[in-house]
Amino acid sequence: MKQRDSRIMSDMAHKIGIITAGGDCAGINAVVATIVKMGSAQGYEYIGFHKGWEGALSPMRYRTLDLESVRGISHLGGTILKTTNHGRFSAKIGRGEKHAIDPAILLEAKTNLDSLGIEGLIVIGGDGSLAGASQMADLGVNIIGVPKTIDNDLSTTDVTFGFSTAVSVAVEALDKIHTTATSHGRVFLVECMGRTAGWITLHAGLAAGADAILLPEFPLDLGQFVGFLEQHMQTHGSAVIAVAEGITLNLPSTMQDKENAENQMVGSSYTLMQMIETQFPGKFELRNVILGHTQRGGSPNAEDRILARRYGIAAFEAYQQGQFKTIVSMRSGQIVLSPLTGEIDVVKRVTKDNPIYQAAQKLGVYTN
Repeated sequence: MKQRDSRIMSDMAHKIGIITAGGDCAGINAVVATIVKMGSAQGYEYIGFHKGWEGALSPMRYRTLDLESVRGISHLGGTILKTTNHGRFSAKIGRGEKHAIDPAILLEAKTNLDSLGIEGLIVIGGDGSLAGASQMADLGVNIIGVPKTIDNDLSTTDVTFGFSTAVSVAVEALDKIHTTATSHGRVFLVECMGRTAGWITLHAGLAAGADAILLPEFPLDLGQFVGFLEQHMQTHGSAVIAVAEGITLNLPSTMQDKENAENQMVGSSYTLMQMIETQFPGKFELRNVILGHTQRGGSPNAEDRILARRYGIAAFEAYQQGQFKTIVSMRSGQIVLSPLTGEIDVVKRVTKDNPIYQAAQKLGVYTN
């Protein structure tokens, strides 16, 4: 890891706040436990704020984190600190879109942190949570960010923890759907999470042997897709389609959440099924399955536990060395530090030159 400032902060109070904000995913608790374990032996104290940034606002909600409180949590899904996508600290309009948080809210959070003697924060979050962290850093708060999203769509890092577990959940579901699809001669549309980036759908679809993979990055030609299905059904008798929730269908498929102004998907696989049945009535026996938040839940797999621990170690070391206003990131297998004000809001999307996408095509998987 590149070190820009190797000073050990011996003249500070050594009390760190930890915030887990935004959507939950497998591996958060492993990051929290690792950070606490790393620092406790060196005299650091930790305060964990409940429900993300909201816990740092009045009335404050927080708890002390020590070795006893984090013992045995690394294998647990979710976050022991709870989290939220909503609230007064929301810095996110939609995917890749931000807005400035009210300066009064930022100042209230900083004042509350100061009142607890907290010298800085380690923030575990996605693009919206880290955008808020960036605005707090501009106010003078010492912050280290840890990237977190099951979608694996943050440009600042090659991989986020939680992604591998989400893919594993989707693969298990697709494996099970194959057997019932074959038994009944049906076309199953299995919907995976991914509003604007189809990484889960792509990886799970290829791993589970899906017959088609439909991604939000590219337009879908319905007639062409139905032509594929017709030919495939004649030769194979059934089909399993991995569908990203964010595919473009030219029909209303989202509703607006007025509280946090983030698009909530309502079933692109169902909408696609209706479109096929309307335009090509009776051609296929169609079913859809929406995996939804099952992809967020459950225990992290081995890969995510290891990655979460590596991120936790790197976050503490960056904090200890005073390398603030940065995000710990993975680049070519190595942990590095990226600027907190860098590519937080740049969505990493699937491209057609991606080796996983190309592998699917070479194996005859239909891709839009």
